[in-house]
Amino acid sequence: MTDTLTPVLTAHWDDPDCFTLAAYRRAGGYQGLAKALGMPPDDVIGQVKASGLRGRGGAGFPTGMKWGFIPQGDGKPHYLVLNADESEPGTCKDMPLMMASPQVLIEGMVIACYAIRAERAFIYVRGEALHVIRRLHHAVAEAREAGYLGTDILGSGYDLEIVVHAGAGAYICGEETGLLESLEGYRGQPRLKPPFPAIEGLYACPTVVNNVETIASVPSIMVNGADWFAGMGTEKSKGFGIFSLSGHVTTPGQYEAPLGITLRELLELAGGVRAGHQLKFWTPGGSSTPILTGEHLDMPLDYESVGAAGSMLGTRGLEIFDETTCAIRAALRWTEFYEHESCGKCTPCREGTYWMRQLLEDLEQGKGSEDDVTKLLDINDNMVGRVFCALGDTAGSPIASTIKYFRDEYLEHLKQGGCPFDPSAATLFAGDGAQS
Repeated sequence: MTDTLTPVLTAHWDDPDCFTLAAYRRAGGYQGLAKALGMPPDDVIGQVKASGLRGRGGAGFPTGMKWGFIPQGDGKPHYLVLNADESEPGTCKDMPLMMASPQVLIEGMVIACYAIRAERAFIYVRGEALHVIRRLHHAVAEAREAGYLGTDILGSGYDLEIVVHAGAGAYICGEETGLLESLEGYRGQPRLKPPFPAIEGLYACPTVVNNVETIASVPSIMVNGADWFAGMGTEKSKGFGIFSLSGHVTTPGQYEAPLGITLRELLELAGGVRAGHQLKFWTPGGSSTPILTGEHLDMPLDYESVGAAGSMLGTRGLEIFDETTCAIRAALRWTEFYEHESCGKCTPCREGTYWMRQLLEDLEQGKGSEDDVTKLLDINDNMVGRVFCALGDTAGSPIASTIKYFRDEYLEHLKQGGCPFDPSAATLFAGDGAQS
C-alpha cells in the first residue's frame, strides 16, 4: 500500500479562494507561460513530447505528438478546442478541476496555442453546468485584464483570445468531431475520419482537441521540466492523473496519483469498499470500459496493463460495485444510457443499442432463453468497427464483460424467471472475482 499521492492539479482545491487569479499566482501560477513564451514554439512541443504526457480524456494519445501534427506555414488559422463536455458515466474530474482551478486551464491553453501557432481557442463545456460556465467566464476575464490573454501577452508579441462555448447537452459531443460539428452550429454528429482534426478540424482548419486535465497538466511540465513529469508513473504511462472513485466505496472522491497505482492502493486510501461488503466488479475508466473484478485489484492502473487485462484505462472513472449489485441490471442501465445518447447517424449503433436494451430487459426479468445471451454478443460484434465513433464501439462493453465474468448470473435469471437478487442478503452471486 502507498500513502503517497501527487497533489499537483488538486494541491490547492481546499483553499477558499483557489479559483481566483490572485490565489493562482500566489501558488506560482503563470510561471510556466512566461517560460514557454521565451522559447521557440517547436521547443515547447518538444518539451511536452519528452514528458510523455498522454491525453487524459480517455484515448491516451501522446499530447506532444498531436500538437506536432499541426502543419505549419499553411496560411490557415489554427485552433485549440478544449473538450470540457465531461459526459462519461462515472467520470467526474474535469468539472471540479474547472471549478477549483480555472486559471491553470487558461495558462495551459495559452501555452498550447503558442506552441501550435493558434490565435483563437475555444472551451466547449456542458451547457447544464452553469456554475462551471460562470466560473470560466470570470477566469477568462481576470486573465485578460491581467495581460495573460488578448494582445501582446506578457510583452511577447503573441496574441490569443479564448471563447467559452456552452454546448447543448449530448454525450456524443464528447467525441471530438461531434464536438466540432456542434461548435460550428450543426447537429452534434461524428465525422468520418480521415481527414483528422489536425488537418481539417474546426472550420476546415488545423485543430487540436484536448481534454481539460491534459491541458491543465502542461504548466507544471513547463515549470518543473519534462524529466520531473516522466519520473512519475510507469515506463509507457508517465505522470500523474486524477482517479475518480465512486459507488460502493467508503470515501468517494478525486485521488491524484501516479499512473500505475493499483485499485487496492486507492481503495485503502479511500477507506475500502463500504463496511460489511465485498468488491464484486468495477470499471477502470467509466461505463464504456469493460468491467473488471477483484482478481484485478493489484493490476497497475496504466494504459498498457489495463489494456492487457481486456479493458481500457479511459478517464480513470473507477465505479465500485459490491456484491449487492445485479450485474445484469447494471449492464441494462448503462445500455439504456447509450441507446438514449446514440446520435442515430450509424445504423449499427442506432439499431444495435435498441435491440441490446430490449434483450437485456427480457433477461433481467427472466424472460427469453440462453440463446439471447449469445445474441447480445453477436449484436455487439456487429457494431464494433462498423461505426463512426467510439460510442458504438464501446456501447456493448458492459454487456460483453458482464457475460464474461457473470454468465451464471444471466442464466440464474432465466432459471428463476426473474432477478434472483436480494440486496438485503448481500451474498448472492458475488462471483469468482469477489474480494474482501
